Amino acid sequence: MKKKPVSIRNIAEELKISVTTVSFVLNGKAKEKHISKELTKKVLDYAKLINYRPNQIAQSLRTGKSKILVFMVEDISNNFFSKLARIFEDIAYEKGYKVIFCSNENDDEKSNELINLFKYRQVDGFIIVPSPGIKGTIEELIQDHIPVVLLDRFFEELDCNTVVIDNVQASFDATKHLIQNKFTNIGFITTASDQSQMKGRLSGYEKAVTEMGLKPNTLQIPFNEIIKGKGKEYVYKFLKENPNLDAVFFATNYLAQSGLEVFKEHNPKLVKDLGIIAFDDNDMFKIYDPSITSVSQPLEEISTKLMDLMLPLLKKKEGSEINQKIMLKTELIIRESSLLK
Repeated sequence: MKKKPVSIRNIAEELKISVTTVSFVLNGKAKEKHISKELTKKVLDYAKLINYRPNQIAQSLRTGKSKILVFMVEDISNNFFSKLARIFEDIAYEKGYKVIFCSNENDDEKSNELINLFKYRQVDGFIIVPSPGIKGTIEELIQDHIPVVLLDRFFEELDCNTVVIDNVQASFDATKHLIQNKFTNIGFITTASDQSQMKGRLSGYEKAVTEMGLKPNTLQIPFNEIIKGKGKEYVYKFLKENPNLDAVFFATNYLAQSGLEVFKEHNPKLVKDLGIIAFDDNDMFKIYDPSITSVSQPLEEISTKLMDLMLPLLKKKEGSEINQKIMLKTELIIRESSLLK
């Protein structure tokens, strides 16, 4: 027969005190409610003795708070997102929140399904890397006064708290670095996307090459083809059709990984002959030969800013404050792959 869980009423009856007093102690309000240290210790010691565990569902219904946040990204296995998630988890834990992680695969249907699921489960707030077509869903969250902060990308004309990087400047600086090292035929490999972060990276690249009187040369791979594992085929074809390239700038770390595999499989010499930069750093880039120059995003700062925006939303009852769009700077980590050949 299954053992019946212990309730705060059982503790109150055993210690011959009120249920309210037990509740205040177990919820950390003993000092606020002027409950003596002796009685507080007595309650906590007994709760520990009988292995008391609070009913989280009942507690969330009573307080209206689950103390759970959703952290939804494009792909949690991606090096950038997984590192960011790990840092954010620690920050949230320090503030008394647990985090549920999930991936939307940049797919609107999956994004909406996950958001509706967690909304029904009454999580306290959402950190979302939005897929392209969920602007309306984000608007509904805001209208329902559910805390939401967008990460990595945003929707034009949507007033929502957002933490992003300056993709245009980051891409411009990286491209300019290649040009300064005498690379004049720079290919830019990216995804075919109208999302803000990818548009910004393409814009920065085009601005740099145009300002220096060079010709842009871009490969835009459909995202669904990348998901199907066909990215390498596109990269190989692009390199074959553009034999005069002397440098390649990859707009994401997973595109860089695909490109490096193509080099190794079809022409290993290219790794050393071409100038190479990847957007988003990866630990493996340090140990490649040559080591790979990358645009590094400030993970700690991004995570901190996300919580800085989220906490005030969690504490209020209705939205009245002005939403903020925080844009952070990146760092170009210069390694061997982009130096003068």
